[in-house]
Amino acid sequence: MATIVATGTVTLNAAFMQEIKEVNDELWSLLAKARHACTRPIALSGNCRYFVNMLLELRDQLALHFALEEAYGYFDDPVDVSPNTCHQAEKLRNEHRRLYSHLSNLVERSETMLEEGHYALLATSVPGQFILFDEALQNHEHHENELLMSMLEDEIGTGD
Repeated sequence: MATIVATGTVTLNAAFMQEIKEVNDELWSLLAKARHACTRPIALSGNCRYFVNMLLELRDQLALHFALEEAYGYFDDPVDVSPNTCHQAEKLRNEHRRLYSHLSNLVERSETMLEEGHYALLATSVPGQFILFDEALQNHEHHENELLMSMLEDEIGTGD
């Protein structure tokens, strides 16, 4: 099998990336709790405060997750990686900033609504906005996992 050499690009460190994804139970648990909260009425001020605090914690966990992935899961200038793999890895790494910004903006708007006592607005608008963010994050994670599995298969072979 011929190896294509790419320069000035990005790829995944498959072993570290897989471990980062497997050990981040707090992030996955918070995401599941937030999804569940979005399916229930949250119009009471105590529920709104709990939901906003959960979003704040989720934002912090997502920042940590992306920082770990970028520090240990991605690396620049791979030696023997196909250009397609490099392009996919770079695209996925660049999505981190957009996803984090999306959640941060949602958290800021939620905090403002909470502080101003706009519980009904928070309860009716934020869950739908969170669901859109969550779908984008799940799509991102799915594509990262596909690339990761593809790279792991290439490393160990398919047993042909």
